Amino acid sequence: MFKKKYKQLIDDGFCIIEGVLPEELLNRFRKETDRLCQSASEENQTRFQSQGSMLSAMSHPIFAELIAWRKSINALKSMGFKHPTFTDGYIISKPPNSPKLFWHYDWFSWDDPTVYCPKPQQVFFMYYLIDTTPHNGCLRTIPGSHLQHNPLHDHLNNPHAQDISMAKDINRPEFSTRPDEVDVPIKAGDLLIGDARLLHAAHANQSNQRRTVITLWFQPDFCTLPERIKAQMTAKTQTVPSNWPDTAKKIVTDLHPKYNGPAEPYGRVLYKPKPRNVEQT
Repeated sequence: MFKKKYKQLIDDGFCIIEGVLPEELLNRFRKETDRLCQSASEENQTRFQSQGSMLSAMSHPIFAELIAWRKSINALKSMGFKHPTFTDGYIISKPPNSPKLFWHYDWFSWDDPTVYCPKPQQVFFMYYLIDTTPHNGCLRTIPGSHLQHNPLHDHLNNPHAQDISMAKDINRPEFSTRPDEVDVPIKAGDLLIGDARLLHAAHANQSNQRRTVITLWFQPDFCTLPERIKAQMTAKTQTVPSNWPDTAKKIVTDLHPKYNGPAEPYGRVLYKPKPRNVEQT
């Protein structure tokens, strides 16, 4: 099974591992994320109009269990990624009747020639807490856009600029319907693994229910990354709160990447097409 999932991840830029989380755990996450989102500041909810509420996975120690969920980590290892690390995570909740999420990618180091290799250097784990459909804001992707230039790339600027996040103008290309996009509906409890370079967005949430996803960022094989990317990954790693229980802190910090070399982290750079003299290997 995992050989097929690996091929999907490499070819399409994403794959789904079914039935990863049990209902009991989902219910615990639903209860806690609802509480966190309801208590989020009004500024948090309005600033990210397109995404919805966006909160750190360090908001509560309950998320340590999800970060280190063995079935998910083993899925990566079964695909041949032997040394995965975790840097950061977010609770992203689209409220009822909220607009589309804009097209974007989540990669940063487009100056590094290794970015054009097929194997992902960073992936997202997405856990949706309810079943998703086009009606309530399921994911949209453009398969293959993690490796190949897409016409949409030419219309994307800073993928997380505030004016885009607030969806002030949904006629912009970032909110467009694309001829090569596919919907990715998913069941609660499934795990969606996606390449950080993949172009993705989400439908508007037209339902009367909150649509929440927990997104966690992993580096499948941190030890093989170039020095500057290692430096960037460690620089962006979220700090575990000091008041977390020791067990929860250890679970997360054991997965943190570690780099003490002299390389400077990459800054965030916008997408650049693959140079003609760079081959994918």
